Amino acid sequence: MKSAELDKLARRHGISLTRPSPDNREVAISGETKRKILSALKIDVPGAADHETGAPRREPAPAAKKVARSFLPDFLSGTRVWGVSLQLYELRSARNWGIGDLEDLSEMADLAGSLGADFIGLTPLHAPFLADPDRCSPYEPSSRQHLNPLYIAVDRLPGFACSPELERQLASLRQTDLVDYAGVAEIKLRVLRDLWPVWRQRSLIDEAYDPADFDAFVVQGGNSLRLHALFECLSFSMVERGAGAGWQRWPADFQRFDSAAVAEFERGHVDDVGFHMWLQWLAHRQLMQAADRARTAGMRIGLYLDLAVGEAVDGSATWSEPDTYLAKATIGSPPDPFAVNGQDWHLAGYLPSAIAAGEMSPFRRMVSAAMRYAGAIRIDHAAALRRLFLVPSGSRPDGGAYVRYPADRLLQILAEVSGEHRCLVIGEDLGLIPKGLQDDLAAAHILSYRILSYEQDEQGFKPADVYPVLALACISTHDHQTLAGWWRGADIQARYDHGIVPPDLTEKHLEDRKRERRNLKTALKAAGLNLPARLANEQTLRALTVSAYRFIARTPSLLVAVRLADLTDEKRPTNVPGTSDSYPNWKPKLTVLLEDLLWSPLLKSVTAAMREERPKE
Repeated sequence: MKSAELDKLARRHGISLTRPSPDNREVAISGETKRKILSALKIDVPGAADHETGAPRREPAPAAKKVARSFLPDFLSGTRVWGVSLQLYELRSARNWGIGDLEDLSEMADLAGSLGADFIGLTPLHAPFLADPDRCSPYEPSSRQHLNPLYIAVDRLPGFACSPELERQLASLRQTDLVDYAGVAEIKLRVLRDLWPVWRQRSLIDEAYDPADFDAFVVQGGNSLRLHALFECLSFSMVERGAGAGWQRWPADFQRFDSAAVAEFERGHVDDVGFHMWLQWLAHRQLMQAADRARTAGMRIGLYLDLAVGEAVDGSATWSEPDTYLAKATIGSPPDPFAVNGQDWHLAGYLPSAIAAGEMSPFRRMVSAAMRYAGAIRIDHAAALRRLFLVPSGSRPDGGAYVRYPADRLLQILAEVSGEHRCLVIGEDLGLIPKGLQDDLAAAHILSYRILSYEQDEQGFKPADVYPVLALACISTHDHQTLAGWWRGADIQARYDHGIVPPDLTEKHLEDRKRERRNLKTALKAAGLNLPARLANEQTLRALTVSAYRFIARTPSLLVAVRLADLTDEKRPTNVPGTSDSYPNWKPKLTVLLEDLLWSPLLKSVTAAMREERPKE
């Protein structure tokens, strides 16, 4: 195929012919990249010159667009609100099993509601690899349409009875500073296995766990639920055989859900499949209970759930729906000044041609799965609504390309589903985003995501009053140090310690941080917020944290998220981006028990400031 024909075919299928470089130039992608991306999109290159199947439709010109607007609660037209953000697994309590669970979430809802909060923001609760619990990143799930059974509060189930030996094991799991995912999974699944046959015989009657509701849940879940449960059974079986939890390492005749070998396996494991569907139902019931508790506690938004941008390449989702996902390419990011070689996130993404196809499209099912529990959802990497940077298998990230997605249709689906569930939408619009995306999201009533340390320009930190109204403002997220840690430069030191940034660049970043600290003090003082003369010890940094939260509370942004880790003054970060084995990402617990949170000086001071700056009306 001639170069001009290849370019025409690439454009027809939404492939951008250039990508950005670290020095902000547009670099032409190679012919090899075009062919590999076309193959990933399942386009037959030699004979596809006039073949439109799989091509995303060209979006209409802006003048022809009819803006689809997502749901916004009426009460937000006259007030601004705040809530608490956290990782569910990080919660410590005197009763949980070494990992924060859905009963802890209900207790947290009671606490936060009593303090005046209107929502609790969570990192994704998506289904992980139960057979490989240490694959614990919530942003690389096995499936975004199903839940994490490790969050089930087993002690709240009918028929559960604790033994002295079990309590000894649980006490040991509670005492660890890092979540022992393997230990938690072993104990929870063992106890749940024991409860399953008793419950299945319907000998335990409990209004909250009605067998008829389980039967209806299974019917409603359909093939998606059945195949996810079947995948879990196979995953455990393959781990026992030494093949691994992910399907790409399984024998070939098990790598497709519709093979004869899989059908035979399912016939021999009917009860096991039922057990894993039951786990999904238990998680569903307890998450619904937590959502109800949040509303009862006075939260007008309630739970705010997060959607990962993709799924594990070898998980339940890609195994169950292979025709829905990209082949031979993963989601990543092009080269930029902070990652000069680009990034490969090793995540599977939907095919542009499949993501919005059909009445119950994959995208609709995914957002519906979260919105059924939530008053708000956050879309991680909201740029994916318009485009994704795809890295072909076997290529480096600088050999990838941007591919267009059907943005208008995705925004329409978000509007329809958010209206159906009365759920507002937040778009994480950070990093490399397409020109005009933020304006399009605002027109669609999707809230922007504004982090204090990112809101800077040549003059320093932006004043509070220039933040957009349609936004969620926050100090930091799971990918950042606490504000006190940022002030100390702990994030810069961590990047150096883990070999992410070389020494010369680290020195520059430390110099930049000195300037940023001065600029932050200037911005806070300009806003009329008092600060100690020197910010050098724990007490003065607490004062800084309170003033910074007052600052973002004064923005016109509709939502403000208060990070729980800030309130407990955590020294260990949740996640160090760019690390895998050198730091225990997604494992650190909070240093304060849930039962003791009200005694935290920072929690008292910051939540009091929130109530003063954003009183309930």
